[in-house]
Amino acid sequence: MTRLDLGALAGLPEGAGPLVDPRSLRTRIVHLGPGAFHRAHQAVHTEQAEALHGGGWGIAGFSQRGRSVVEQLAPQDGLYSLTLRTPQGPRTRVVGQLREALHAADDADRLRALLASPEVTVVTLTVTEKGYRRAPGGGLDTADPLVAADLAGAHVPGSVPGQLAHGLRVRRVVCGAPLSVVPCDNMADNGQVVARLVREFVEASGWDDRDTLLAWIDEAVAFPSTVVDRIVPATTDADRDAASAALGVRDEAAVTGEPFTQWVLQDTFAADRPRWEDTGALFVPDVAPYQVMKLRLLNGSHTLLSCLGLADGRETVADAMTAPWAEPVLRAYAAEVAASLPPGLDADGYVDGLVDRFANPAMRHRLGQIATDGSLKVPERWLAPLRDLRAAGREVPVLTGAVAAWARHTRDHQLDDPAAGRLGAAWDGPADRAVPSLLAVLGAEDLAADPVFVAQVRDRIAALDAHGPTVLL
Repeated sequence: MTRLDLGALAGLPEGAGPLVDPRSLRTRIVHLGPGAFHRAHQAVHTEQAEALHGGGWGIAGFSQRGRSVVEQLAPQDGLYSLTLRTPQGPRTRVVGQLREALHAADDADRLRALLASPEVTVVTLTVTEKGYRRAPGGGLDTADPLVAADLAGAHVPGSVPGQLAHGLRVRRVVCGAPLSVVPCDNMADNGQVVARLVREFVEASGWDDRDTLLAWIDEAVAFPSTVVDRIVPATTDADRDAASAALGVRDEAAVTGEPFTQWVLQDTFAADRPRWEDTGALFVPDVAPYQVMKLRLLNGSHTLLSCLGLADGRETVADAMTAPWAEPVLRAYAAEVAASLPPGLDADGYVDGLVDRFANPAMRHRLGQIATDGSLKVPERWLAPLRDLRAAGREVPVLTGAVAAWARHTRDHQLDDPAAGRLGAAWDGPADRAVPSLLAVLGAEDLAADPVFVAQVRDRIAALDAHGPTVLL
């Protein structure tokens, strides 16, 4: 079968082609981390804005570590298909907004040139929480090998903070044009986080011009915070085969997603941008309320379903939702957490939507994928509301059970987690130290030193072992 590329566009089925001619675009956005989520979310919003208003908003995507995305996309001229999995059946079409598929190390000169170009006015990022190289306190982890190498003067920056700092340094000298850096990962206050990391990298760099650069960043570079939402499962060979059959050409870079999409952006941009607001994106002065609700309800319930579902022999979110315990546990979790949310949010309606989305039988969102990097996710998703509620004098039985479910997951499953070694070691020591050790890995020394809470988590682990997820009700 012929492979998807620019030459194959004319032969695609009616309605399956890009919304705009990819050849009419120029590179105006740099994206770090062009994985499946970016291609199913920000790139699609950008294409829709382009179709409505023009502007030539082509995207150059730079992979950070692995090269598989580049190997899939580059031979296809950056083209790929998005299949929306609706209950009525799949809908597949090609997206053409990604005009360059490159690697941040292999193509470091191109990345540096684009970050210095006045044509580029937006940088977006989806590099996952661990890609930002944060220390437990939230700042830059200068002991991280990639960050340390960048600070030591590596010619090719290997860390995201290093890439941004080096790029901004060149931009100030070459053109001085304003720029918006827009993180789209699930981190609270993600714009402020990235601004802090870039500043701390510059401060630690030893560059002669660092004070001038920091002053220019304050004046010319914006770091809007965002909230993003669309369930995008990892692509399988079956997904690629199905997309290729629908298109009549082979697509090795296919992605799939649910029909629902949300994008909330802080309206603090420093330079020109696509008119995403006309594609359903919401621009607000403060994204924090939306961010808290999404992190604690959607992401938090996802993590809980992954821990409980994997222990129950379930493979996907939709599969887990068929279990008799799933919806009652999800709603009990949401009811407890909702008391920690800012006022004015429709938490009940949001949870009703989550139940419908999670139960979509067309989605095959793997629980194993959701369960990755738990040590980075649990603090924001569960421990933050847990602390808020305990400080308000409220009981937190479901959140305590959630922590127990995660602890049991670290005991019983092979982990894909940057702290996997420390988490495993927690179970190798004395049994009565396992829970405090796990909490310490999460940076929750306060909870680890609370004997009442530790005992409650231990009791819930034993109850889960004996009776399963219904003990959370």
